[in-house]
Amino acid sequence: MSAIAVTIAGSDSGGGAGIQADLKTFSALGVYGASVVTALTAQNTKGVSAIHDVPAHIIAAQIDAVFSDLAVNAVKIGMLSSALAIGAVAAGLDRWRAANVVLDPVMIATSGDRLLAPEATHAPVRDLFPRPLGITPNLHEAAALTDTPLAQNDDEMRAQAQRLLALGANAVLIKGGHAQTVQAVDLLVTRDAVARFTADQIDTQNTHGTGCTLSAAIAAGLAKGHTLAQAVADAKAYVTAAIAAADELEIGRGRGPVHHFHAWW
Repeated sequence: MSAIAVTIAGSDSGGGAGIQADLKTFSALGVYGASVVTALTAQNTKGVSAIHDVPAHIIAAQIDAVFSDLAVNAVKIGMLSSALAIGAVAAGLDRWRAANVVLDPVMIATSGDRLLAPEATHAPVRDLFPRPLGITPNLHEAAALTDTPLAQNDDEMRAQAQRLLALGANAVLIKGGHAQTVQAVDLLVTRDAVARFTADQIDTQNTHGTGCTLSAAIAAGLAKGHTLAQAVADAKAYVTAAIAAADELEIGRGRGPVHHFHAWW
């Protein structure tokens, strides 16, 4: 049986992040990808110029269409720009008893543009945290979700992860790629263990879509039956290679995308 994953996220018209990055990642990793579009963005390598929220009932209809027909093995959740969208997705996950859910609590794009309405900042905590197998905030998102300063080291990252576990998350992968350090350190924290994943920082400005790509790669691993820890390890390796190959592409005049198909072309 084919491994199937669905991405529930926003569309990036520039093709480097969001739904487009997720589907590229699924395909590169041998997983069939379906999609539920939650928002349309006018976006390119230089930034986000407009956002149009998809109505909640259309989000729900897309979820029902996918799950009523496809045997979905894993779910990646990305951009949810409003509390109504978050509620529609939470209800849809419950309605279809979705398993192997990975939540990337996208709040700010690589360009610095805000993707989540300020009044909805804590809606993911209330409505979504208990449902996913794991959540994947970066340093800035973890700080915002825990109302604490930006983590500066492993101990502070671990403390923020534990706060998120206390808020209902089942597992937390805090991504340290935005830190100004020699190595990009990610911590996977569960109630029973802490695993540390490292990779050398790569000198490139072409990092558009890294967070989307990592969470999609984790979902792809789960869809293929891997454990969460193995899926994270494989996803970290895939994203690191995609960043390392990013400069082989010449896309746009801003922060270009990672090379999702680095192993193929």
